[in-house]
Amino acid sequence: MGTNIELIQSKIIGLDQYDNLKRLISTWRLFNKKIVFTNGCFDIIHLGHIDYLAKAAEHGSVLVVGLNTDASIKRIKGPSRPINNVLARSMVLSSLWFVDLVVHFDQDTPYELIKIVQPDFLIKGNDYKPEEIVGYDIVKANNGQVITLDFLEGYSTTGILQKGLQK
Repeated sequence: MGTNIELIQSKIIGLDQYDNLKRLISTWRLFNKKIVFTNGCFDIIHLGHIDYLAKAAEHGSVLVVGLNTDASIKRIKGPSRPINNVLARSMVLSSLWFVDLVVHFDQDTPYELIKIVQPDFLIKGNDYKPEEIVGYDIVKANNGQVITLDFLEGYSTTGILQKGLQK
């Protein structure tokens, strides 16, 4: 059965483990699981993230979270980010009972990862219009749904960091 830490680690797919990802996806498809995909940096996990991920998970049978690597975050958010490294972020995310898999990706967008996962549901925050979401074309071509969720007001990593700097 393994320890709790081993269970958490078993839910993490690194850049060199995409063959494992493909096997898992095939198995889930065999059992008619509906795959939900979302992605992000998830640098400092806060209540807004928990609310968003829990709601995303409700749309299907399994939740796959694409997680930007440290290098990817640096390119997107600048040299002072991420605050937490990819291992720390992965462990926190995969410890959530409603997250089935955390998959690292090193590109600026998860487009290539979405091609592999072929999710039934692609979820992002409502700061995007569905047709602007990376992977929209892939999901729609497979008769999937692209869904936007409202954010929990008052919670953002940038806001939390700014609040910390003001003290």
